[in-house]
Amino acid sequence: MTPLLPHIQIETGPQPSAAVIWLHGLGADGNDFAGLVPELDLSACPAIRFIFPHAPSIPVTVNGGYVMPAWYDIFGADLVSRQDAAGMRASEHAITALIEREMARGMAASRIVLAGFSQGCAMALHTGLRFPQKLAGVMALSGYLPLAEHFATERAEANAHTPIFMAHGSQDPVVVPARGEASRDLLLSMGYPVQWHSYPMPHSLHPHEVADISVFLRQVLAPGVA
Repeated sequence: MTPLLPHIQIETGPQPSAAVIWLHGLGADGNDFAGLVPELDLSACPAIRFIFPHAPSIPVTVNGGYVMPAWYDIFGADLVSRQDAAGMRASEHAITALIEREMARGMAASRIVLAGFSQGCAMALHTGLRFPQKLAGVMALSGYLPLAEHFATERAEANAHTPIFMAHGSQDPVVVPARGEASRDLLLSMGYPVQWHSYPMPHSLHPHEVADISVFLRQVLAPGVA
């Protein structure tokens, strides 16, 4: 059995009937986005349980082998010419265990959103679109779809029509806009309902993005949404 990742848990009300599992970026931890919850306009939604897991600390090649929280190793600045498939699949199992834990607590898969920023975005797309039961949505912030060459054969039909919120900074020097746009175009070509948002920012979060995230969560988690 996969050990459960350590995490922060925030509930917006009693007896939550929806969940958002939100994955941080390289070198951060679950605290990175936990403070954002009060800024989201979720007034139309039922109580939501937010889960902010902490990635394990590993040596990261692109940073000279420095040990830091990471979902997988990064070998070069272009991100995709050589990828840490083993690390990604290990994190996929750990993230899947978090989803399954929510289901074991009585949460339907169709009431769970998988979200992430940067490396967390990559893992949200990688894991969410391979998950064998339909999720409420995937929120992909300032990242890309990793292991794209394997995606067509590994993706799960259950999430072929799951709403995907993709956001990217037009001035992002870390995950260049073209990397996110290529992932968007691949997903669109395969029929995924991608909502694409671009903001005038570097590798960060924009105030308008916070408002758009609120809209997306209301769309997929408000009453009446399957």
